[in-house]
Amino acid sequence: MIGAVPLEELSYGFDLAGVDPGSLMDSLRAVTADLITDPARLTIWLTGLTVSQQTVGLNALRRLAGEHPEPVVSPAPDDKRFADQQWKSNPMLHAIVEDYLVRARALQEMVNSSRLPEAQKRKARFAAALLMDGLAPSNVPWLNPAVIREAETTSGESLIRGLENFLEDVKTNGGRPRQVDASGFVLGKNLAATPGRVIVRNELMELIAYEPQTSEVYAQPLLCSPPWINKYYIMDLAPGRSFVEWAVRGGFQTFMISYRDPDASMAHLTMDDYLRLGVLEAIDAVQRFTGAKKVNLAALCLGGTLALLALAHLAAIGDADRIGWATVTNTLVDFAEPGDLAVFTDDKAVEQLEKRMSERGYLEAQEMAGTFNWLRANDLVWSYVVSNWFMGRKPPAFDILAWNADSTRMPAAMHSQYLRACYQRNAIVKPGAFAVCGTPIDLGKVRTPLYVLGAENDHIAPWRAAYSTTQLVGGDAKFTLTSSGHIAGIVNPPDGQKARYWSKPQAKKGENADVWLSTATRHDGSWWQEWMAWAQQRSGPKRPAWKLPDGEPAPGKYVVDQTGPTFDLPSRPQRRSSARRSKENKHGG
Repeated sequence: MIGAVPLEELSYGFDLAGVDPGSLMDSLRAVTADLITDPARLTIWLTGLTVSQQTVGLNALRRLAGEHPEPVVSPAPDDKRFADQQWKSNPMLHAIVEDYLVRARALQEMVNSSRLPEAQKRKARFAAALLMDGLAPSNVPWLNPAVIREAETTSGESLIRGLENFLEDVKTNGGRPRQVDASGFVLGKNLAATPGRVIVRNELMELIAYEPQTSEVYAQPLLCSPPWINKYYIMDLAPGRSFVEWAVRGGFQTFMISYRDPDASMAHLTMDDYLRLGVLEAIDAVQRFTGAKKVNLAALCLGGTLALLALAHLAAIGDADRIGWATVTNTLVDFAEPGDLAVFTDDKAVEQLEKRMSERGYLEAQEMAGTFNWLRANDLVWSYVVSNWFMGRKPPAFDILAWNADSTRMPAAMHSQYLRACYQRNAIVKPGAFAVCGTPIDLGKVRTPLYVLGAENDHIAPWRAAYSTTQLVGGDAKFTLTSSGHIAGIVNPPDGQKARYWSKPQAKKGENADVWLSTATRHDGSWWQEWMAWAQQRSGPKRPAWKLPDGEPAPGKYVVDQTGPTFDLPSRPQRRSSARRSKENKHGG
């Protein structure tokens, strides 16, 4: 169910929902109790497990005799834990793995056969996976052939390096093995590197204006609305891998919202505040600085949900013509089928989360990251335990993981409102059931042209659920499906060798997602190129690039005020004179 999901995507997703591990273990205990109270099913289950384990023992004896019996169960082809050939060629190791897989399968069968509600069974499946990940023989250093071979090859130096890594992680990383080496990343140089300046700052966000890289730009500027669960620069990740860079070089005068990392003083903020102080104030500022009558929006995940709320709000108050078009990528407004995160948003889980948040006023980013790591222990804990602590290796230097580790908190009131309104009540899709800034929302009144993107392997915003946006709005909407996952969907540069996407000119009303897919055309390459053509056609004539007021260089104060991993920071220019700062403040800088 979750084995193929990229680790950065699931880490992001569970940070988004706020997972409570206690409810998982309660579900697994409930499954066990259900089995014990059904003697017939218990007997069948125990008999099946016993026969399988006896077969494992017989297979071990046959392999010792030189035979090659068919295993009871084999590792999945993509299971990297047992990729080393010794797990197969050594009869003892082969038997240990086979027995482990038999027990893991039996535990999942026990969950699947229970009489509990499906939501509780889904939680129990996660708990079962957590338990069995920890018991994997690959996590035992004296059994793992890769660990033993590394120690022999390095004359034991790998074990010394591993101990050093362990002690360093205990000292500086809360006792968790590091997932990324962020030491080589420099904010403003090889992360969040597109040249720009901060031209607005309020208590919630900074507005970054990017330097034009063409002499002429389209008449309608572009405002980017990022999610606030992590920092904005997933949309400006790295040179050559930046959606913002692609837009700027394509002739768009581009702006970006950068949200502040909330603290206890912001506990009361709601989605109204994120709309009012975030998207709406940014639209006001872009129009004020450029004089443009229309602004276009490009949004991701939660930023896309907020952008669609903004469109509905503006439509309700008669200001819909302020927006030319909008792009929403990997975004949910219909939470009827929200994917794996639905497992952790029932009443009990949300109540427990609200209790934790009320103690501090926010959802702690690192707490949620640590919780999630144990939920995906095979990928996010044990693989790094083996590599970093047992084999003495350093974690990879990967830009997406560096960004992913740079997470932010969530204000208590806003996060509770989001979980209850969206995941529990699915209120946004019901006309008048959800109000923001005093305005009841009706997506059917949104007639702004939309470019909606879904990602084939997205487990946070499943693409069929993302597609439903095209059916909920009242205007024209184009849908494109990319081959990527939730995070890689936005980091999708045209030089990607394996990229592909499906598209058609328009999503027809009444056409479901599977019908759409059956009639869409597959293309090799990145959706960025198709998006650029779509956006340029709808953004007005060219005009000379706007000259914007001075400001602090991007990525800005709200990004470099660190709560996540420690990055190197570029040197700052000298502070401007008081007279110049006063002049800038008159322009909102």
